[in-house]
Amino acid sequence: MRILFYFLLLILTSSCKYFSLNKERPNFIFYISDDQDYLDYNIYGNNLIESSAVSRLAVEGITFNNAYTSQAICSPSRSQLLTGLNPIKNGSYANHLPVKPSIFSITKYLKEAGYDVYLAGKSHVKPDNVFDWTHYFPLKNRRYFQINKLKKLIRDSKKPYCLFIASTFPHEPYINNGEYTIDDIYKLPFEDSIKNTKTGYYSNVKIDNDQLNEIINTVDSTNDNTAFFYISDHGISGKWGIRENGLRIPLIIRWPREIKANIRSDALINIVDIMPTILDIAGAKIPQNLDGKSFLNVLKNKKRSINNYIFGMSTKQNVRNPMVFPSRSVRNNKYKLIINFNSFEVYKNNLTNNKSKNIFIERGALSHPGIPYMELYDLINDPHEKKNLVNQNKYNEIKNHLEYVLREWMKKQNDFVSDGNIPLIKPTRHPLDKISIWNNISKNLENIIQEKDYIESHY
Repeated sequence: MRILFYFLLLILTSSCKYFSLNKERPNFIFYISDDQDYLDYNIYGNNLIESSAVSRLAVEGITFNNAYTSQAICSPSRSQLLTGLNPIKNGSYANHLPVKPSIFSITKYLKEAGYDVYLAGKSHVKPDNVFDWTHYFPLKNRRYFQINKLKKLIRDSKKPYCLFIASTFPHEPYINNGEYTIDDIYKLPFEDSIKNTKTGYYSNVKIDNDQLNEIINTVDSTNDNTAFFYISDHGISGKWGIRENGLRIPLIIRWPREIKANIRSDALINIVDIMPTILDIAGAKIPQNLDGKSFLNVLKNKKRSINNYIFGMSTKQNVRNPMVFPSRSVRNNKYKLIINFNSFEVYKNNLTNNKSKNIFIERGALSHPGIPYMELYDLINDPHEKKNLVNQNKYNEIKNHLEYVLREWMKKQNDFVSDGNIPLIKPTRHPLDKISIWNNISKNLENIIQEKDYIESHY
């Protein structure tokens, strides 16, 4: 009888604790824009674009000036966010690639902590067994959110939840004959001229702003215990590349109960840091194998930063007009080093006894004739990477140190790229040796790559 009593007491205590936690723990809403440049926001310098909803979050929360994705492509960036792992380690190291089926995502960890985990809108992550959503809200007409259903979820949910809202805007197709003209467009500092597509891009940004505003209004009408995260997956100007205009992303977090309003932070934050931060806030266990680290103490103004370095990568394969041109980068608080492993300077060192493979290695190098093997930039004085310092002797110590840090990181990631080992990645949509609307090659190069020529893959 006594044993039964203690057993019932334990259950009751545990239940009370659980419901208490449910009541106290915040909900999470995570809004992801698609292909919007870091500088194309009012809060980051563009006063001509309609981004008032993001500004609203910033006024009421914290804005990060140095947030990054490790890879400026949709699938890899989103996979990093949802797994806390960098692209090589999670397996999504080129566009449209799934993550490894053996790893776990945020859905598993938050569900174990008593949360429902939802996705609305664009997925672009695979496989389903890793990204096991409580419920998925598909898009209307492959473009727009089911706003009323999302409002109902936000208002009526009885359990703590994490809702990822993944927009398809401002990603193309762009609106034609919208309300903007070329005179309405802000010329970004790194742009030589304004593209005609920018007017349609601005129209798409406005649509996204309006959708975001509706979500914020709904949240504000329900409760104040919602941690609201906003990012873009990468910049459109630097998509697929290794430059700041691709890798650098906006990051704004509003959490009224816990975060001071209208704060700016210079902390170096990587997108892989977001998942462990959410788990930390939720009171969930943070797995030891993650690449990311919680920056909850940065949010609470108890710590200035969590990272000394931020790493980046580019493959240029499985994208439109695919080329074999892998690059890796590392930056600290001031300097950024880039290594282009198949630069024209060194590509002959990458050639093998495989003639078919050599053709595409050479094509990749020839397609980037002006890009050197190494690049070094002072991001404080040269934020748009215009002046390469790598050949100036006074920067040798900095260059050597950053190169060491980068190569050590590559070893830990089990990176398949090194000098003399340039891989062909098995494509899912854009093969190197296929003629298509996205890939222009000569007829004699079609279908010359064999299965054995690709690196081993998990998909």
